[in-house]
Amino acid sequence: MKMCMFSSKPYDQKYFSLNKIKDLDISFLSTRLSEETVNLAQGFDIVCCFVNDNLNAKVLTQLKSLGVQLVALRCAGFNNVDLKAAKKLSLTICRVPEYSPFAVAEHASALILDLNRNIHRAHNRIRENDYSLDGLLGFDLHGKNVGIIGFGKIGRVFAKIMNGFGCNVLVFDPYITNELQHSKLTQVSFNELLRQSDIISLHCPLTSETHHLINKNSVDSMKNGVMLINTGRGGLIDTLAIIEGLKSKKIGYLGLDVYEEESELFFENLSGSFIQDDVFARLQTFPNVTITGHQAFFTKEALTKITETTQSNIINYFAGRIEQSNIVT
Repeated sequence: MKMCMFSSKPYDQKYFSLNKIKDLDISFLSTRLSEETVNLAQGFDIVCCFVNDNLNAKVLTQLKSLGVQLVALRCAGFNNVDLKAAKKLSLTICRVPEYSPFAVAEHASALILDLNRNIHRAHNRIRENDYSLDGLLGFDLHGKNVGIIGFGKIGRVFAKIMNGFGCNVLVFDPYITNELQHSKLTQVSFNELLRQSDIISLHCPLTSETHHLINKNSVDSMKNGVMLINTGRGGLIDTLAIIEGLKSKKIGYLGLDVYEEESELFFENLSGSFIQDDVFARLQTFPNVTITGHQAFFTKEALTKITETTQSNIINYFAGRIEQSNIVT
């Protein structure tokens, strides 16, 4: 079998080469999959993709015509896949539904601590021999209301971490069928979560229903000075609305690991060039904004799990026994 891996980085090659499937020949390509690059998949049985690869109808149709039998996503999200087109083409898409909920939840917590205690600013001051504390004032997390939007495995791990800090955890997830049986968790409506939360963290998937879930109206409903954290998908928030919220001080702190137009930015070294995205450049001007480049998943444990599950999906697909929970379509 031959597999072409798009958007591959040195760490992908390292982990996928450690315990490579016997008789699987992998070609690592740094380029993203798109309508312009899809022909690079010619001659391969499997295409392996990541979060910013484009799997729209045209790309999927071309993959099918090239003889690709399986598209293996090495991520949990599949908002970049045209599911209707894949189903129509009878092209199987599999994913890694779970790799390390701890990695993402812990990163969200790190963003909260960094923003609250101004760790990034303090670090820069110390390097300049400035040991003053003015402008570094934080607040106790203990007793604060933390709202979690999306209560899957990552949201649940994040809730436990926030409980550990002594926070009051509010949860909104329309797919929770039973009331939360936990004295330290309170299930609330979306609007109630916005009104009550001192900190809001997004842990829901990006769908047509959740696209721009955080917009001007939802920002207006939040507490003044709220902290907003997004380690989910960039499209969950309307960035222009967030910028207006920062300018008006309705949003007091913003932590982002994802960005709606990140495909042209993240995972690349652009230190020698100018950022052409004016919206992203504007975000970078706020002192109360911390941005990381989609690295919440990036732990040794998560990369190991991603590799193992992706390879297991491939083996099981060709053996006719792939788990249904790992199939997107």
